[in-house]
Amino acid sequence: MNELVSTINGIIWSPALIVLCLGVGLYFSLRSRFLQVRHVREMTRLMFEGKSSEQGVSSFQALTMTLAGRVGTGNIAGVATAITFGGPGAVFWMWAVAFLGASSAFVESTLGQVYKEQIAREYRGGPAFYIEKGLGMKWYALTFAFATILATGLLLPGVQANSIAEGLQTAIGIDRNVTAALLAIALGFIIFGGVKRIATFAEVIVPFMALGYIIVACVIIFLHIEQLPGVMKLIFSSAFGLDAGFGAIVGMAIQWGVKRGVYSNEAGQGTGPHASSAAEVSHPAKQGLVQGFSVYVDTLFVCSATAFMLLITGQYNVEGPNGAAMYTGVQGVAGGPGYVQVALEHVMPGFGAIFVAVALLFFAFTTIVAYYYIAETNIAYIDRHARHPWLKFALKVAIIAATVYGTVKTADLAWALGDIGVGLMAWLNLVAIILLRNVAFKCLRDYEAQKKLGKDPQFDPLALGIVNAHYWEQRVADSKRSSAKDVDLTSRVTE
Repeated sequence: MNELVSTINGIIWSPALIVLCLGVGLYFSLRSRFLQVRHVREMTRLMFEGKSSEQGVSSFQALTMTLAGRVGTGNIAGVATAITFGGPGAVFWMWAVAFLGASSAFVESTLGQVYKEQIAREYRGGPAFYIEKGLGMKWYALTFAFATILATGLLLPGVQANSIAEGLQTAIGIDRNVTAALLAIALGFIIFGGVKRIATFAEVIVPFMALGYIIVACVIIFLHIEQLPGVMKLIFSSAFGLDAGFGAIVGMAIQWGVKRGVYSNEAGQGTGPHASSAAEVSHPAKQGLVQGFSVYVDTLFVCSATAFMLLITGQYNVEGPNGAAMYTGVQGVAGGPGYVQVALEHVMPGFGAIFVAVALLFFAFTTIVAYYYIAETNIAYIDRHARHPWLKFALKVAIIAATVYGTVKTADLAWALGDIGVGLMAWLNLVAIILLRNVAFKCLRDYEAQKKLGKDPQFDPLALGIVNAHYWEQRVADSKRSSAKDVDLTSRVTE
């Protein structure tokens, strides 16, 4: 089983996907004149704009739902794994894929808003929707939907659950079977409550957990501030093969940095558009910009916090391609959350291991909840006319079972299965957003033009030559009818 999974993983995560992730992000950055730099202030402003409605959630709720999926075990265990197999230089390539990926996140999330639909009084959207409507390729859309249900409903939850179990077992000795039972009960309570409960849960938990983790990391960095320049030098020299110790694995640094970067921030993978499509906004570019900022929060803030804690304390290991030890800072600990627990315990005895276990519990659990929402959205796409209501119930049971299974299985198998899921979605979505790029950039230009005139941007797809954006077409038509009634009423009053 392990050998078969490793073979499939190697095919999906070939150098071609690495080049595609970086290349698409670079192209979108150049095409948008680096919107991720130009619009940082606008991104932060838009996060707190807008309110939820009966059909949709607020921009901030959509952001936290996306971050719930992005900020997970990849920010702790994933960073540790990237350093183990790619050396300290992998951290730089995680930063690179995050910076370039912010533009990819803008494109895919804007497209999600453009082609969203209202299904059963809720906004739904994502790659399956924009592939069918924007490209007119229903077979491709169905392929993505099934791949996403497989990935987020069955393959990826196990990675998160496994890290929770490992962290709790290391810190306080909780048996994996007990963890599995508790996770199943808590997950069932949240996902049987619907999208509103998911949004409310994410809105409360995600900012709290991310901020707390970053604060602890900042304390550790401050206590070892004299080592920070040396750590930065090590990261950059290792990333470009200039370090005497890690220069020989620069290729692995790129591969693992990009792989774990994409796994963590999910830019271009196609998960972000699902939550961003649920937002109640007046223009698709608004939520696209907000989602671009979410990549920064995930990788430049949370992943960097983990990396600095490991590298400053020296509590990490690096293995060469042949498995030989290149650097050993931790004895008897497998690559993963254990490194981070040892690093914090080294600085804060009696607190570090437990803190990481609790952080993992919140990070990973909210990610599993977000995975359910993504899988459910693709179920809704496939069954838009609700002919098979049992499908959602079956998904709930399946994701709870996958979570329990991942909790008790080995970490290596869980991560390999998760990587297959991420890679499949990334291949399918990246090709789609390349083909649909002009729609997203029309939205960006329209948004910027309206802002320049001092307006609150409103979206009219037909005015931009964008077709099949049915929700927005109906919204514009309703607005015009409402305006006509107001004019008619005013004229009657005047008479």
